This record gives sequence, structure tokens and C-alpha cells, in this order.
Amino acid sequence: MAKQIHQIVPDAETLLRLDPEDVGAVILEHLNSLTAAEREQLNRYNFTLPGAATVAGYSPTYHEQLRRVIMEGWMWLEREGLIAPKPGQQYDWVFITRRGEQMKTRIDVAAYRKASVLPRKILHPVLAKQVEGLLIRGDYDTVVFQAFKEVEVAVRTKAKLTNSDFGTDLMRKAFHPERGPLRDPRSDGGERQATSDLFAGAIGLFKNPQSHRHVDLSNPDECIELLLVASHLLRIVDSRSLVA
Repeated sequence: MAKQIHQIVPDAETLLRLDPEDVGAVILEHLNSLTAAEREQLNRYNFTLPGAATVAGYSPTYHEQLRRVIMEGWMWLEREGLIAPKPGQQYDWVFITRRGEQMKTRIDVAAYRKASVLPRKILHPVLAKQVEGLLIRGDYDTVVFQAFKEVEVAVRTKAKLTNSDFGTDLMRKAFHPERGPLRDPRSDGGERQATSDLFAGAIGLFKNPQSHRHVDLSNPDECIELLLVASHLLRIVDSRSLVA
């Protein structure tokens, strides 16, 4: 059975206080609950007509304000590509896009919104490709583990070390100030030691605990910060040449 907007957010004043993206999430939850036949009849103009089912269930006192707020949410859905104009149709006929169909609830939309703040243009390409889907699903623990695993793999490959070299020992070996194949011979000893400490500390703190125990990482902002750390480490590896 379809979830009406007033069933998702019963209080009109609460709905009026929501930001456009949150209203959009409510609308999308409603749209995805419709039957296939009903989804074929989605029309922007009809959706907010006076007396439309969209505002049914709320006091008429709020209808005009609600119609405006709901249209703000609708336009956010269009901007994000979660609904789109029907091909070959005139006027305001739309369909729910493939991405929109994946987001059945407001929780799904919230995860998508958090993922959308990821600065993809400055993120290392390896990470941008690997973690986007995980971020959308809100799987932040796996995102962080995967990011620092990529750092580990990149260091091992660039340094031409073996699979028996891993974790902090791998980092110490690859970036050893005097013997490390990825050390920077142009830097002074203190900087080379600091680089070794940086890589070993990052892997030990952010990757290894994920390997051995459950770590509660539920904050998307913290997840993105750690992705940027991993991205910077990967760029350092990219810049290094093998040293005999």
C-alpha cells in the first residue's frame, strides 16, 4: 500500500520546517511506495494541485504553504537526478530514475546525501572508484578499511615487496630512512623518519584495528576526513621512485 506524505510526516508544521532535501526524501519515499501503474502517472503539475492527494490528510489551513514546500522538495529530486522528465513526453510527466528507485526510504536518501559531499575531484582516483557505492550505503567502517588497504597494496607494489610484508612492518620497511626503497634521498634524515612514522601510524591506527575488531565508525564527516588522509598517502606513493 502506498505511503501518503501525511503518513510519513503526520504534522504539517514539521513538514514545513524541513529543508528542501529532506522534503525531497519524504516525497521519494512516497513515490517509491506507489504501484507501477501509479508511477507511470507522475506529473509535476498535478502533484501539487489544490486539493491533490499530496496535501490530503493535512488541515486546509496549511495547504498553500505545503504545496510550495513540496514543490521545493520535488525540484531537489529533479536536480539530483532522482526523478527525470519522461522521454518523448510533453509538459511535466516524469519517471523515477534508476538511482531514485534504489532509495526506498528517507534513510537511503540521507546516506546518498552524505556520500554526495565527497570531494571526488580531489580524491585519489583509486579511492573515488572503490568507495562511492559503500558511502551511499552508509558502510563507513568498510570505506575506511578499504581506503587504507589500498594504501597498503600501493606501498607493497611500488616497493616491490612480498605479500608476507604487511601492516606497520611493511610501512617501516618501505620507508626506512636509510634502507627503504621508497625513501626520499633528497630529504634529510628527520623528514625520512617522519614519513616512515606517518605511514606506519596511519596504517596502525586506521587500517589495522578494522582488521582485528569491530570499530564503530558512524560519522560520515570523520569517514571523509580519513579518506582524504588515505588519498594523500596514495599521492605520496605515486610520487616516489624506487631507490636501490
